Amino acid sequence: MKIICIGRNYVDHIRELNNAVPGEPVFFLKPDTALLIRNRPFYYPSFSTDIQYELELVLKINKVGKHIQKQFAMTYCDEIGLGLDMTARDLQENAKKKSLPWAAAKGFDQSAPISRFFPLSRFSDTRNISFHLNLNGSTVQKGNSSLMIYSFEDIISYVSRFMTLRTGDLIYTGTPAGVGPVKIGDVLEGWLEEEKILKCGIK
Repeated sequence: MKIICIGRNYVDHIRELNNAVPGEPVFFLKPDTALLIRNRPFYYPSFSTDIQYELELVLKINKVGKHIQKQFAMTYCDEIGLGLDMTARDLQENAKKKSLPWAAAKGFDQSAPISRFFPLSRFSDTRNISFHLNLNGSTVQKGNSSLMIYSFEDIISYVSRFMTLRTGDLIYTGTPAGVGPVKIGDVLEGWLEEEKILKCGIK
Protein backbone atom coordinates (compact mmCIF):
# COMPACT_ATOMS: atom_id res chain seq x y z
CA MET A 1 0.00 0.00 0.00
CA LYS A 2 1.25 3.46 -0.87
CA ILE A 3 0.10 6.95 0.02
CA ILE A 4 0.08 9.34 -2.94
CA CYS A 5 -0.26 13.03 -2.12
CA ILE A 6 -1.24 15.71 -4.61
CA GLY A 7 0.31 19.11 -4.03
CA ARG A 8 -0.83 22.55 -5.17
CA ASN A 9 -4.36 21.55 -6.21
CA TYR A 10 -6.26 24.57 -4.80
CA VAL A 11 -5.48 28.04 -6.14
CA ASP A 12 -6.08 29.77 -2.79
CA HIS A 13 -3.58 27.46 -1.05
CA ILE A 14 -1.02 27.99 -3.81
CA ARG A 15 -1.31 31.73 -3.29
CA GLU A 16 -1.00 31.59 0.49
CA LEU A 17 2.36 29.78 0.16
CA ASN A 18 3.51 31.95 -2.77
CA ASN A 19 3.88 29.00 -5.13
CA ALA A 20 3.30 28.82 -8.88
CA VAL A 21 0.19 27.18 -10.33
CA PRO A 22 1.37 23.86 -11.82
CA GLY A 23 0.76 22.97 -15.45
CA GLU A 24 0.09 19.36 -14.48
CA PRO A 25 -0.57 17.52 -11.21
CA VAL A 26 2.27 17.49 -8.70
CA PHE A 27 2.55 14.48 -6.42
CA PHE A 28 4.79 12.93 -3.81
CA LEU A 29 4.66 9.79 -1.65
CA LYS A 30 4.39 9.01 2.03
CA PRO A 31 5.35 5.56 3.41
CA ASP A 32 2.76 3.33 5.08
CA THR A 33 4.41 4.11 8.45
CA ALA A 34 3.00 7.65 8.08
CA LEU A 35 -0.55 6.40 8.66
CA LEU A 36 -2.24 7.35 11.93
CA ILE A 37 -5.56 5.54 12.33
CA ARG A 38 -8.58 5.38 14.66
CA ASN A 39 -8.29 9.03 15.79
CA ARG A 40 -5.13 8.29 17.72
CA PRO A 41 -3.11 11.27 19.00
CA PHE A 42 -0.30 12.84 17.01
CA TYR A 43 2.93 13.19 18.98
CA TYR A 44 4.88 16.32 18.13
CA PRO A 45 8.27 15.21 16.74
CA SER A 46 11.52 16.50 18.21
CA PHE A 47 13.06 17.30 14.82
CA SER A 48 10.70 20.18 13.98
CA THR A 49 9.43 23.39 15.57
CA ASP A 50 6.82 24.12 12.88
CA ILE A 51 4.41 21.23 12.30
CA GLN A 52 1.44 22.35 10.20
CA TYR A 53 -1.90 20.74 9.32
CA GLU A 54 -3.32 20.29 5.81
CA LEU A 55 -6.79 18.70 5.55
CA GLU A 56 -7.57 16.77 2.36
CA LEU A 57 -10.15 14.55 0.71
CA VAL A 58 -8.67 11.05 0.39
CA LEU A 59 -9.57 8.45 -2.22
CA LYS A 60 -9.10 4.71 -1.74
CA ILE A 61 -8.19 2.67 -4.83
CA ASN A 62 -10.26 -0.52 -5.25
CA LYS A 63 -8.44 -2.41 -8.03
CA VAL A 64 -5.15 -2.59 -9.88
CA GLY A 65 -4.71 -0.13 -12.73
CA LYS A 66 -2.04 1.29 -15.01
CA HIS A 67 -2.39 3.92 -17.76
CA ILE A 68 -6.00 4.49 -16.72
CA GLN A 69 -8.05 6.57 -19.13
CA LYS A 70 -9.77 9.54 -17.56
CA GLN A 71 -13.27 8.39 -18.52
CA PHE A 72 -12.76 5.14 -16.59
CA ALA A 73 -10.86 6.59 -13.62
CA MET A 74 -13.69 6.52 -11.10
CA THR A 75 -14.22 2.79 -11.60
CA TYR A 76 -10.88 2.41 -9.78
CA CYS A 77 -12.12 4.21 -6.67
CA ASP A 78 -15.31 3.69 -4.66
CA GLU A 79 -14.52 5.11 -1.20
CA ILE A 80 -13.61 8.52 0.20
CA GLY A 81 -12.45 9.85 3.56
CA LEU A 82 -10.46 12.67 5.10
CA GLY A 83 -6.79 12.84 5.89
CA LEU A 84 -4.32 15.25 7.41
CA ASP A 85 -1.04 15.83 5.62
CA MET A 86 1.01 16.84 8.66
CA THR A 87 4.00 18.80 7.39
CA ALA A 88 7.25 19.84 9.03
CA ARG A 89 7.16 23.24 7.35
CA ASP A 90 10.58 24.29 8.62
CA LEU A 91 12.18 21.18 7.12
CA GLN A 92 10.22 21.66 3.90
CA GLU A 93 11.27 25.30 3.49
CA ASN A 94 14.89 24.39 4.12
CA ALA A 95 14.68 21.61 1.52
CA LYS A 96 13.09 23.99 -1.01
CA LYS A 97 15.92 26.51 -0.57
CA LYS A 98 18.45 23.79 -1.35
CA SER A 99 16.35 22.19 -4.14
CA LEU A 100 16.23 18.96 -2.14
CA PRO A 101 13.40 16.39 -1.78
CA TRP A 102 10.65 16.82 0.82
CA ALA A 103 10.76 13.25 2.15
CA ALA A 104 11.69 14.13 5.73
CA ALA A 105 9.21 17.02 5.87
CA LYS A 106 6.25 15.05 4.55
CA GLY A 107 6.89 11.36 5.12
CA PHE A 108 7.80 11.08 8.78
CA ASP A 109 6.02 8.58 11.06
CA GLN A 110 2.36 9.42 11.84
CA SER A 111 2.31 12.30 9.35
CA ALA A 112 -0.86 10.97 7.68
CA PRO A 113 -3.79 10.83 10.14
CA ILE A 114 -6.71 9.20 8.31
CA SER A 115 -10.45 8.88 8.93
CA ARG A 116 -12.73 5.96 8.22
CA PHE A 117 -13.96 5.71 4.64
CA PHE A 118 -17.41 6.07 3.09
CA PRO A 119 -18.86 4.86 -0.22
CA LEU A 120 -18.60 7.47 -2.94
CA SER A 121 -22.09 6.38 -3.95
CA ARG A 122 -23.54 8.33 -1.01
CA PHE A 123 -22.56 11.57 -2.76
CA SER A 124 -24.73 12.66 -5.68
CA ASP A 125 -21.90 14.66 -7.26
CA THR A 126 -18.22 13.87 -6.63
CA ARG A 127 -17.35 17.30 -8.02
CA ASN A 128 -19.25 18.98 -5.19
CA ILE A 129 -18.08 17.43 -1.91
CA SER A 130 -17.49 19.91 0.90
CA PHE A 131 -15.20 19.46 3.89
CA HIS A 132 -13.70 21.58 6.63
CA LEU A 133 -11.26 21.50 9.53
CA ASN A 134 -11.71 22.87 13.03
CA LEU A 135 -8.78 23.76 15.27
CA ASN A 136 -9.82 23.89 18.93
CA GLY A 137 -13.42 24.41 17.85
CA SER A 138 -12.82 27.17 15.29
CA THR A 139 -12.95 26.56 11.54
CA VAL A 140 -9.57 27.12 9.88
CA GLN A 141 -9.98 25.37 6.51
CA LYS A 142 -12.93 25.02 4.15
CA GLY A 143 -12.77 23.13 0.88
CA ASN A 144 -14.90 21.66 -1.87
CA SER A 145 -13.95 19.23 -4.60
CA SER A 146 -15.38 21.70 -7.14
CA LEU A 147 -12.48 24.03 -6.36
CA MET A 148 -9.72 21.55 -7.18
CA ILE A 149 -7.55 22.43 -10.18
CA TYR A 150 -7.31 18.74 -11.05
CA SER A 151 -10.35 16.52 -10.53
CA PHE A 152 -10.40 13.04 -9.03
CA GLU A 153 -10.44 11.65 -12.57
CA ASP A 154 -7.48 13.82 -13.63
CA ILE A 155 -5.45 12.72 -10.63
CA ILE A 156 -6.08 8.98 -10.95
CA SER A 157 -5.39 9.01 -14.68
CA TYR A 158 -2.23 11.11 -14.35
CA VAL A 159 -0.63 9.21 -11.47
CA SER A 160 -1.32 5.86 -13.19
CA ARG A 161 0.87 6.95 -16.09
CA PHE A 162 3.90 6.71 -13.83
CA MET A 163 3.10 3.99 -11.31
CA THR A 164 0.68 1.12 -11.01
CA LEU A 165 -2.19 1.78 -8.65
CA ARG A 166 -3.02 -1.14 -6.39
CA THR A 167 -5.98 -2.08 -4.24
CA GLY A 168 -5.83 -0.16 -0.96
CA ASP A 169 -3.61 2.66 -2.21
CA LEU A 170 -4.63 6.06 -0.84
CA ILE A 171 -4.62 9.35 -2.75
CA TYR A 172 -4.60 12.59 -0.78
CA THR A 173 -6.09 15.06 -3.28
CA GLY A 174 -4.72 18.41 -2.09
CA THR A 175 -5.53 21.00 0.57
CA PRO A 176 -7.38 24.33 0.46
CA ALA A 177 -6.17 27.58 2.04
CA GLY A 178 -5.93 28.01 5.79
CA VAL A 179 -3.04 25.71 6.63
CA GLY A 180 -1.23 26.58 9.83
CA PRO A 181 0.81 25.41 12.79
CA VAL A 182 -0.21 23.19 15.68
CA LYS A 183 1.06 23.04 19.23
CA ILE A 184 0.83 20.48 22.00
CA GLY A 185 -2.68 20.49 23.45
CA ASP A 186 -4.44 21.42 20.19
CA VAL A 187 -7.31 19.32 18.81
CA LEU A 188 -7.99 19.00 15.07
CA GLU A 189 -11.42 17.85 13.85
CA GLY A 190 -12.22 17.08 10.23
CA TRP A 191 -15.75 17.24 8.81
CA LEU A 192 -16.95 15.61 5.59
CA GLU A 193 -20.08 17.49 4.56
CA GLU A 194 -21.96 17.73 7.90
CA GLU A 195 -20.37 14.74 9.66
CA LYS A 196 -17.31 14.82 11.89
CA ILE A 197 -15.20 11.84 10.88
CA LEU A 198 -11.66 12.72 11.95
CA LYS A 199 -10.21 13.84 15.26
CA CYS A 200 -6.56 14.26 16.13
CA GLY A 201 -5.19 15.54 19.42
CA ILE A 202 -1.65 16.94 19.49
CA LYS A 203 0.53 15.62 22.29
